[in-house]
Amino acid sequence: MQVDALDGYRLWSETYDSEPNPVVSLERRILRKRMDDLRHRTVLDVATGTGYWLAFARGQGARAFGLDLSPEMLRQAAAKPLVRERLILSDMHHLPFRAGAFDLTICSFALSYVSLAADVLREMARVARTVIVTDLHPEALRAGWRRGFRSAGVHYHIRHFAHDLHAMDECADRAGMRINWRIEASFGPAERDLFAAAGKLSAFAEASRVPALLSTCWGKR
Repeated sequence: MQVDALDGYRLWSETYDSEPNPVVSLERRILRKRMDDLRHRTVLDVATGTGYWLAFARGQGARAFGLDLSPEMLRQAAAKPLVRERLILSDMHHLPFRAGAFDLTICSFALSYVSLAADVLREMARVARTVIVTDLHPEALRAGWRRGFRSAGVHYHIRHFAHDLHAMDECADRAGMRINWRIEASFGPAERDLFAAAGKLSAFAEASRVPALLSTCWGKR
């Protein structure tokens, strides 16, 4: 069954942190290595969900906040002491902050849920000097991959939109940003264990041949 992002995460929220998720695991493994020293920096986690990157930034000594449109996901995040008082219910199309309020914004697996990604990218560029966006790799989308989950025995796919990478780079350029780095990553041994835990080990070899993750960092010129 296909659902939009808000309905999907309402259903997924209670099991999001507990179910094996190779794509999320890959992003965390790769992106943690790319994070600069966050001590005393200001960070906004856009579409924070259950608050992983918000908690990571807080744990690194950042002054950080997390924003999401899903009350159910924020409720799960609020159970975590590091992020409990740092959560905002809001739409990422209109970030409730002044221009230049943050050193860094992070948007993890959320930009493909909006039809006009350039609008969100412009907003993130407005409020921060550095923007990091990660999502499923375009090759994975072309191979038929979807963000999905099971709830009460029903398999749900979350409606998503494919965005042209060149158009995103042009949007960033118009916002006064340039590419600092871009990562394309595939599953490795760490994710193999998660495939096994989910009972899908037979799918690992084929899945690992497809670039799973695309992560881009833009910074103000």
